[in-house]
Amino acid sequence: MNEQVKTEIFHGACPHDCPDTCSMDYEVRGGQLISVKGKKNHPMTRGGLCVKLKDFHDHHANPDRLMYPMRRSGPKGSRQFERITWDEAISEIGTRWREIIGTYGSQAIMPYSYLGNMGLVQGINSGDPFFNRLGTTVNEKTFCASGSSTAWLLTVGPTGAVDPESFVHSKFIVIWACNSISTNLHHWPFVLEAQKRGAKIVVIDSFKSRTAKAGDWHICPKPGTDGALAMGFINSIIQQGLVDQDYVDKYTVGFPELKERAAEFTPEYVEKITGVKAADVEKFAHEFATAQPSVIRIGVALERSAGGGQTIRAACCLPALVGSWRHVGGGLLQMPLWDFPVDWTKAARPDWIKPGTRAINNLRLGAALTGELDPPIKSLFVFCTNPVSQAPETNKIVEGLKREDLFTVVAEHFLTDTAKYADIVLPSAMAGEAEDMMWSWGHFYFTYNQKAINPPGECKPTSDMWRLLAKEMGFDDPVFKMTDSELCAEYINWTDPKMGGIDMNYFKEHGYYRIDVGPADTRAPHAEGKFPTPSGKVEMLLHGATNFVAGPFRAMYDGDQAGEPVDPLPGYVPARERPETNPERAKLYSLNIVSPKSHGFLNSCYANEPHKIKGQGEQFVMISPGDATKRSIREGDPVRVYNDRGDFEGVAKVTDDVPDGVVVATLGYWRSLNRSDGSVNSISSDAWCGLGRAPTFSDNLVEVQRVN
Repeated sequence: MNEQVKTEIFHGACPHDCPDTCSMDYEVRGGQLISVKGKKNHPMTRGGLCVKLKDFHDHHANPDRLMYPMRRSGPKGSRQFERITWDEAISEIGTRWREIIGTYGSQAIMPYSYLGNMGLVQGINSGDPFFNRLGTTVNEKTFCASGSSTAWLLTVGPTGAVDPESFVHSKFIVIWACNSISTNLHHWPFVLEAQKRGAKIVVIDSFKSRTAKAGDWHICPKPGTDGALAMGFINSIIQQGLVDQDYVDKYTVGFPELKERAAEFTPEYVEKITGVKAADVEKFAHEFATAQPSVIRIGVALERSAGGGQTIRAACCLPALVGSWRHVGGGLLQMPLWDFPVDWTKAARPDWIKPGTRAINNLRLGAALTGELDPPIKSLFVFCTNPVSQAPETNKIVEGLKREDLFTVVAEHFLTDTAKYADIVLPSAMAGEAEDMMWSWGHFYFTYNQKAINPPGECKPTSDMWRLLAKEMGFDDPVFKMTDSELCAEYINWTDPKMGGIDMNYFKEHGYYRIDVGPADTRAPHAEGKFPTPSGKVEMLLHGATNFVAGPFRAMYDGDQAGEPVDPLPGYVPARERPETNPERAKLYSLNIVSPKSHGFLNSCYANEPHKIKGQGEQFVMISPGDATKRSIREGDPVRVYNDRGDFEGVAKVTDDVPDGVVVATLGYWRSLNRSDGSVNSISSDAWCGLGRAPTFSDNLVEVQRVN
């Protein structure tokens, strides 16, 4: 009689670039991953996964996965590779690197990573100790939240602020530049619960997203004008006599100066800049101030224009002006990262970075590979990201990746648009195949990821790659000999009171732990000020501040920072590319493009899977009926979107969901699978926003034409 094969359950943690950081259960039978489900008892995940992750087990079994190390055997970009062994791959990398170091120095090597995996052991920062030990160029990683982080830290300090679970107590909820239903799904039930209790949901976004349609009130500013809107709200709160003067006097710095700066932003002036009616500016100010507790959830898109950083500084002032912080469920949520007791210094090892080492920003990869640097970039190691899809000015990146004198190594799951230009491809393990620990940028739970199954073929966890390369390069440091379990424990500050005295055994039993920041039903961290700023208050006014990128985005390296002076006060910085601010450019390219994240993809993850593409739809371009008529474009027509940086093709969606002058094309599509060899970031500029060297993905002018 055959015995039934036993089913085992392992703790899982979604590794992706998403604020939800879902806690999951891996179901394994006979060594095979047969299902992945949301953990039912997790207060945020609640047993459900998003459309991206609902068949995560099938993703692990995708037949297109890379299984073995490979060496390029044809021209760069030809997808011609031959199978080699791990020993051959590591030896070749080491040999090439020693040659480069001998001729150009170690800074001619550049690592390049982002949040394809956000784990402490396998993810974005996992390579920092190795590359810092090697002495390479430091990779500055600012695809998202860097500008908002700099603004946040300057204004309110490193606070996790409002608990997303506390939103059930809010009476007036503002979701600003965040499409929660598509990108922060597990927060949405808390918003809906508040709505059932009588809260008003206001969504501020430049088009009618899924979330904007589900809210009670959609405010639609022109792209890149949110700073003027925020300053208008400030002015209107003041002019209507709605300031909580007691809170402002006790817990803020610089109110008189802010009041003077905001005075010019009358409702009528704001309407002229933003397109938001003056009456709506006044209405919002009144309701935000009087319907307490009021709360703002800002999305990363708010930083994505020239004035993004200043916009977020202004937004950070709003809850303090009206005393929202006094209440449970009142204030502002950026990301709770700042409360997590991660020992970033251990995780990154900045002590190994030599003084004077340069930092090169992720967003400027194209310029770095094609420009005149000293030393030039002679080798690139890409992991946990796909820059040919995700980075701006991708045509320039492709040009650089084609260089015959550039030795490129890519660690990947699939032969992506970036990996196809590699000289060596290393097959990476997926989440269910490696142990890891996840912090979150959307809630207060550490989440543990157990290794549930063995990687297929010769795939290896990213952590194994650093161990192999460290041995090849002769590094004998203890960190390169630690197991994944040891690294999971090493990178947490267990003595921090927020860890409540637990240890790794707790994670192995329960799978997650809510850090001790107070219960969601009573948490009001700044009811009496206590902001972690130099003054202990909201710093509306700064003295002598300079621009910087926060440590976790750059291996905790203090050198080669931005350093330019920061405006003492929040304010409105006009977009670089709008018809009103750049009329000459607008003569050629008259439409602003907004490129939000896709509903069915997670950045470029899953954008190569036919069933995900079917659900998401092929690359589309949303355009207003008026703009479509002017260009003889009809619903379903193939169209070309272009400017002088590049172009891509998609299918027209003629819709009232976008206003005149704006087109929307979502992010993540692979250019090799699109109608033409291009995607939305072919047209994006690599210019930074004003703070934190953040991107300006929503500050680009394009033109659209029908393709015959």
